[in-house]
Amino acid sequence: MLAGHPDLARLIGDGSVAVYGVNRSLVAQRNSGGHVKVYARFRAPLDWHTNLDLADLEAVRSSLLALFPGWAPPVLDLLRRGTAFVHRPLYVLPVAHTWTHVVGVTLLGDAAHLMPPLGAGANLAMLEGAELAESIAASSADLDKAVRAFEEQMWARAGRWAKITAAGLERLVSPDPAEALALFDQVQSS
Repeated sequence: MLAGHPDLARLIGDGSVAVYGVNRSLVAQRNSGGHVKVYARFRAPLDWHTNLDLADLEAVRSSLLALFPGWAPPVLDLLRRGTAFVHRPLYVLPVAHTWTHVVGVTLLGDAAHLMPPLGAGANLAMLEGAELAESIAASSADLDKAVRAFEEQMWARAGRWAKITAAGLERLVSPDPAEALALFDQVQSS
């Protein structure tokens, strides 16, 4: 909890802090109850932790700290003061993912277009639910035709967003940390 760590509270500020390095980053965000979630993002094989007991808090901490050599001590304190570590590999579907239409079935949200967690997926899922309902309501005579039309519209939009988020992820965990900052400059002007 932040109450016992005023230095971390100042580092994180009122929302979050992100620090980028070569092919890795640390992101910390305030959560309810004075808690902070810290995300250590780095490129590694899916089985990078094979020789590591993920239940061993100190072993995980030591392994993660070794991935960030030379980083500023206040930033590394985000890892040093962690009380739990969870391994969360990132899975995505190909940018142009579609499927053969099946009568009576369709997919929405992550099931339809799992993409990097940069804020688009949940918004797309909510929009798709509303659009599918509207499509069905407008074409009650031919349900399958309504679903097919919805899928075509969804695939086009999801493909655009998957391309944007995949490029964003590449820049956020990049060999050139300046790319991450440039991404934020493009998305939100200073």
